[in-house]
Amino acid sequence: MEIVGNGFLARHLRPIADTHPEHLIFAAGVSLWKNSETDYERETSLVLENLRRCADTGRVFVFFSTASMSMYGAPGCRGVEDERVDPVTPYGVHKHSLERLIMDSGVRHLILRLCYVVGPGGPGNRLIPALMDQIATGSVTLYRSARRDLIHVGDWVSMLDKILAAGVEREVLNMATGQSVPIGLVIDHLEKRLGVSVERVVIDEGTAHWISTDKLRRLVPAVTEMDFGPDYYRTVLDRYLEAAGHRV
Repeated sequence: MEIVGNGFLARHLRPIADTHPEHLIFAAGVSLWKNSETDYERETSLVLENLRRCADTGRVFVFFSTASMSMYGAPGCRGVEDERVDPVTPYGVHKHSLERLIMDSGVRHLILRLCYVVGPGGPGNRLIPALMDQIATGSVTLYRSARRDLIHVGDWVSMLDKILAAGVEREVLNMATGQSVPIGLVIDHLEKRLGVSVERVVIDEGTAHWISTDKLRRLVPAVTEMDFGPDYYRTVLDRYLEAAGHRV
């Protein structure tokens, strides 16, 4: 595969870079909910440039979109890929518009809507590092209804390998575990592992969005062999803590 980008996901994909030669993996896009118009314009330009390259070479353009509340947070949304979605943030609107651009391009493509990928080397301002910083101060702000579908980056790479090996293309596909975990349980586990107790400032807000994995499991049966039970998030957090030098 050709990997475009050098960020968190791109770095973790390098061990399998010699596989799937028909695919161009676009891992150079914006990944945070808060970005400037310049950030969005840069990603759009890069997408167009690499779509042209794939049109010339016949490669499959693999695009990482989002399965976050930015995409699936509208009231009544079931987190299903082939149903209408109404993105609720500028980030979600941007990713959705790029999805349409890619689908309309005529280029062989695969659009993957990612859940929350956790692992070493991730951006410091995302959920788990941000929670760790708050825990260190002794107080955490908790949005009561917020949930996250967490996957460890090592398992995410394995899942992507299975998806590409299955030959899926010209689809929009959620990459997730199917386990939507309340943030309160995430904090519970971090407190237990770190041996601390923190004050919780609870705000009666947050979006309890869900991500369907029915289509993923139907098109890529090998994913059903991955162990994503209701306690999987604890394994994700333990692996994160171990990589960060904490004893668990």
